[in-house]
Amino acid sequence: MTATPRFTFGFYFLSDGVGLVPVVMGLFGISEVLINVEAGIKRDVFKTRIKGLLPTLKDWKDSTWPIIRGSVIGFFLGVLPGGGAVISSFVSYAVEKKVSRYPEKFGTGVIEGLAGPESANNAATGGAFIPLFTLGIPSNAVMAMLLGALIIYGMQPGPMLIKQHPDLFWGAVTSMYIGNIMLLVLNLPLIGLWVKILKIPYPVLFPLILLFCLIGVYSLNNNTAEIGLMLVFGAVGYLMKKFNYEAAPLFLALVLGPMMENALRQSLIMSNGSPGIFFTRPIALVIMVVVLALLILPLLPWVRQKREVVGEMGEDE
Repeated sequence: MTATPRFTFGFYFLSDGVGLVPVVMGLFGISEVLINVEAGIKRDVFKTRIKGLLPTLKDWKDSTWPIIRGSVIGFFLGVLPGGGAVISSFVSYAVEKKVSRYPEKFGTGVIEGLAGPESANNAATGGAFIPLFTLGIPSNAVMAMLLGALIIYGMQPGPMLIKQHPDLFWGAVTSMYIGNIMLLVLNLPLIGLWVKILKIPYPVLFPLILLFCLIGVYSLNNNTAEIGLMLVFGAVGYLMKKFNYEAAPLFLALVLGPMMENALRQSLIMSNGSPGIFFTRPIALVIMVVVLALLILPLLPWVRQKREVVGEMGEDE
C-alpha cells in the first residue's frame, strides 16, 4: 500500500513478485529431469504390430452406457475442487465393475473398463473449467496454472469474465470441440511416430527438455535472472519429490496468495483495521469455521496415534 518493495532481497526483478512461469518450469520440469537422471531410467518399448485401432460395432454397443456413465461421473467430479481426472477415472472404473454382469473380466482389457474411465477423464477436464471461469476457483493444479496465466494477462476469472472477455470464454468452449476432433485426426495415424519418440535415449532427451525450459523462461521477459529463479525452484522441487511433498499446493499458494492478501487488505480497510469482520458476518464466520475444521481434522489421527504410542509405552513400563 506504500509502494515499498517487500521480500526482494536486493533483486530488482523480484519487485513484481515471483514469476509463475519460472516456478512452474522449475517445480515440474527441472525437478522431474533431476529425479529421472538420478534414477537412471531405462525404457524398453514393446515391439509388436499395431492393428485393430478402430472399434467394432460390438465394441460400440458394449461401451455406449459406460461412456454415458463415465461422462456424467467425470463432469460432476471435475466441477468439485480437488476432484480431478484421476479420481473420476477410478470412480468410473469402480462403478462399471459394480454394474457389470462379468466383473471378473475387469483387468483383462474389456472395453467397458477402458471406455468408462477414459470418458470420465475427458469429462472431468471440461467440468474443471466451470468453477474457474464462473468463480475464479481452480479445482486442480492445471487449472491453477491457467488461473495464473489469465491473471498475468489482466483477465480476472469470475462472474464478469463472460461479459468482459466473451472471446476468451467462447474460444475456450470451441477449442474443446476442436481439440477432441484433432485428437482423433492426429493420434490414430501418428501412433507409430509417438512410439518412435519413446525410443529416444533419455541422455539425449533430458538436455532437450532443459534447453526448452531455458528458452521458454528467458523469452518471457528476456531476463537471465529468471533462469536462476527457475533453477532454484527446480532444486526445491527436486527436494520436495525426494521427501514426498507435493509441488502443486506450493504453486497454488503462489497463485492465490496475492489475491488473498488483497482481499484481506480490503476487508481490514472496511472494518477500520479490526479482524472482527471475519467473525461477525455470518457468511465469513461459516467459512472460517470450515477452514479451521479442515486444518484441524488432518491432525486428529496424528494426535490419536501419538496417544496410543504413549499409552503402550506406559503399559510396558
